Amino acid sequence: MTTSFLSLILCMQQSVLDDCLCDIESIDNFNTYKIFPKIQKLQERDYFRYYKVNLKRPCPFWADDGHCSIRDCHVEPCPESKVPIGIKAGSSNKYSKRANNTKELEDCEQANKLGAINSTLSNQSKEAFIDWARYDDSQDHFCELDDERSPDAQYVDLLLNPERYTGYKGPSAWRVWNSIYEENCFKPRSVYRPLNPLAPSRGESFYTWLEGLCLEKRVFYKLISGLHVSINLHLCANYLLEETWGKPRWGHNVKEFIHRFDPIETKGEGPRRLKNLYFLYLIELRALSKVAPYFERSFVDLYTGNVQEDAESKTLLLDIFRDTKSFPMHFDEKSMFAGDKKGAKSLKEEFRLHFKNISRIMDCVGCDKCRLWGKLQTQGLGTALKILFSEKEIQNLPENSPSKGFQLTRQEIVALINAFGSLEILALNLFNKLYHEISDTSFFFLSQEYYEHSSSLSSDPLWVLNVHT
Repeated sequence: MTTSFLSLILCMQQSVLDDCLCDIESIDNFNTYKIFPKIQKLQERDYFRYYKVNLKRPCPFWADDGHCSIRDCHVEPCPESKVPIGIKAGSSNKYSKRANNTKELEDCEQANKLGAINSTLSNQSKEAFIDWARYDDSQDHFCELDDERSPDAQYVDLLLNPERYTGYKGPSAWRVWNSIYEENCFKPRSVYRPLNPLAPSRGESFYTWLEGLCLEKRVFYKLISGLHVSINLHLCANYLLEETWGKPRWGHNVKEFIHRFDPIETKGEGPRRLKNLYFLYLIELRALSKVAPYFERSFVDLYTGNVQEDAESKTLLLDIFRDTKSFPMHFDEKSMFAGDKKGAKSLKEEFRLHFKNISRIMDCVGCDKCRLWGKLQTQGLGTALKILFSEKEIQNLPENSPSKGFQLTRQEIVALINAFGSLEILALNLFNKLYHEISDTSFFFLSQEYYEHSSSLSSDPLWVLNVHT
């Protein structure tokens, strides 16, 4: 097992990603020493730790399977008293002078989603915000956003509800991922995903089919696969190892990690999947480097009501943006949707609608904690895509007032940063740490009962490898 695991580390270190000129080792070094420590600090700030989400939206595609009753599936909403007043009030407190006028109450309510802007706006800027609030920008969205005004929408403290293994599995989980891959990844049903036991002995190879696709559809598949890998890695890295007298002990499930990603056990699929995670990282990294001008404007603030913390948060965010710009091997999004303008526009809309559909599927996840992080990571990626394909609008942003051409809600900003921050787990440091745990004989002193439990997961549809790709 150790030799095989070392081969995985070596394979990943030497890998160059397809569809871009970037190697994995460079990404790991950049993430470990430049980006992740700062992102982690930012995630601990009040502006980014409280995420408003509706976990009660019904599944739009099939009858609800009912919510998971497993204890670890539960999400603890944040009491209203704990949410900073500036976040809880949305934009209403920043337009209070205008709201005193009954005539303008509706305009003020329409501006509720503008939670990233401070209270020092000029009247001209306020008028521009109200104009923008009336502007329907849904055609730019890659995700279906929750209505934050819904009575079912609640604030969740992400630091108190971390993404980890919950025990959610079975037909419900299988149906979610099967719907994503089979119905939304541009794949004909005659082409079977790797390691699918239902695949015929003869037929078109999955990778022959994938390589024959246009760049945009290959990118789409890799992003979805990378998102799935990210979720699987969190489950492996934050696993309930044992529980004694009601005290859980969470840690790395090395056996499950090897089962999912080892090149020998997965017939070479593990490294392919991990490479898709790095590709996802590159896309989100690129988006952070491109959106900097939006936040560099003086009137844009990360508003919570705490003036000192808000200023420190913005300083840290801009520092991260400067670091992202320094990365030398960014993905070139201009290579996508190029060529014939009419065909490119049609393909981009198809791409957007497929991804938006996947964001809706997240409301079909039966485990609340899985649904929370599925929605957040999907929205974070959707926001990154929105940024990448709004370059002209971002370049033309007015310096001292909002623009109807491009805006981000607080919900999108929080999702973008936390989704990117969750990808830190891809670093080679994790692989090395897991290797040392395998080498430490004390690691194997866990009870036989734990290993039997881990092994039993392989027979479940959520855990078997053919669900993933």
